[in-house]
Amino acid sequence: MTACTELSFTNGKRDLVGCGRGPAVISEKAVSRRGLLTLWLTLSGLGVGCGTTHPPYNYASEPDPRKSEYVLGSSDIVKITVWRNPDLSTDATVRPDGTISLPLLGDLRAAGRTPGQLRAEIIQRLGTYLKDEAANVTVAVTGINSYRFVVNGNVERAGVYNANHFVTVSEALALAGGPNRFASPEGTLIIRGEGPTLRRIPVDYVGITSGTRPQEDLPLLPGDRVYVP
Repeated sequence: MTACTELSFTNGKRDLVGCGRGPAVISEKAVSRRGLLTLWLTLSGLGVGCGTTHPPYNYASEPDPRKSEYVLGSSDIVKITVWRNPDLSTDATVRPDGTISLPLLGDLRAAGRTPGQLRAEIIQRLGTYLKDEAANVTVAVTGINSYRFVVNGNVERAGVYNANHFVTVSEALALAGGPNRFASPEGTLIIRGEGPTLRRIPVDYVGITSGTRPQEDLPLLPGDRVYVP
């Protein structure tokens, strides 16, 4: 069969030329409709203009722990040094109840506090026993063990993960081997908080990896759960 190779216009109509069986006549209106249908089907197949949508969310309202002082948690290790008082200096691990024990001072609350806040309380309490100039204290975090998060749902390796630095949603999913073949990663959720403060943050993982939704690649907080449907 000889392929059609040319379109000619005659009195407002289009003639198909070179089809091997004489000119066939179709109206410009029909061609226009067919063209629009073909374009629509093509764009639909490519997903142009559709995209994955989820309810609007103010991602800027979520805290970025990378921009503030580290908050201590259970199993973290701190080195407390009291200047010229080696007997009062110690390494301490934050217990599951959130406390540490120091010579002379006994138990202090550490979990939920920054090293700076812990240092301020130690100085205040040491003031009872030491002169002001001797109460020179430093608190250094030497072991980060409380930063844990969960990745579950349709991922290759669901589980509880630890890190010694803050990770983002995309990094957490990379640790879990990424979404599996059953996943709908555009509907990923960060489940944050508990009880009345619990909130579900919608995240389009496909948009994050494609670079179209970088604002959704939030850093995870300790205790966050990343769920991939």
